[in-house]
Amino acid sequence: MARADLILASASPRRARLLTEAGLAFAVEPSDVQEGVDDSWLAQEAAEALAERKARAVAQSHLGENCLVLGADTIVVLGEGENERLLGKPEGEGEARQMLERLSGTRHRVVTGVSVVRTRDGVARTAHEQTWVTMRPIRPAEAAAYVKSGEWKDKAGGYAIQETADAFVESLDGGGFDNVVGLPVALTLGLLAALDSPA
Repeated sequence: MARADLILASASPRRARLLTEAGLAFAVEPSDVQEGVDDSWLAQEAAEALAERKARAVAQSHLGENCLVLGADTIVVLGEGENERLLGKPEGEGEARQMLERLSGTRHRVVTGVSVVRTRDGVARTAHEQTWVTMRPIRPAEAAAYVKSGEWKDKAGGYAIQETADAFVESLDGGGFDNVVGLPVALTLGLLAALDSPA
């Protein structure tokens, strides 16, 4: 059986770069799925559900073909249990500043859901990875400069660890840097291998 074509259901240049660095060839077809999060969801459930929704939305255009469609969604999480609060992508500078203020001096989680859909039969494999991020206190002037830079745009939690926001981060635990960027590569490769096998 020939290896299935791979489609990334995301416009994220960060995810595309991680896949390229992993040696994969792929096409890009962003999904138009709404990414809003609801605090009634658990972070892992929300990330996995949104990732699979994105993958299935693109897979609909390739039914019966020999393709694998990869969807991913990243959520930043403050607190645990009843106090858990999910942070998606800020909609403007004011919300970006609020998110940075809430994350300043915290130990929070970044959860990325990954889903792969096989278009010839609709079978999906979905999982998630989480990383604990310890962030130092951010001074108001630093937050203002960061918001003005625009790096927060299209970033869960309003910050990009792979850019200048790495200066705010003291440590990572329990998951990889790539997960915080937006795509846990080892997890993704495992899901792709599982669905690309002849079995």
